Amino acid sequence: MCLAIPGKILECQNIGGTRQGRVQFGGIVRLVSLDFVPEAVVDDYVMVHVGFAISRIAAEEAERTYKLLEEMGALEEELATETESGTGNAIR
Repeated sequence: MCLAIPGKILECQNIGGTRQGRVQFGGIVRLVSLDFVPEAVVDDYVMVHVGFAISRIAAEEAERTYKLLEEMGALEEELATETESGTGNAIR
């Protein structure tokens, strides 16, 4: 199952004509497309689905959602699925 996962934008940049951002999911940072959320800026929280930020959310909502996903064990599963399928670009 693919879920949207909340993450915090650490950096925004234009790469090859698309707006990309380094987004942090707990201890993991991934490169994410920000084209669907042109209003999003550094320190905003976004919901990310298969490598695309699909909406901005409040920090409190991001923390609550992140905690629930961790408790369910879905967060590790979802991040691993993205890496295995090649849709997620881990940045260390």
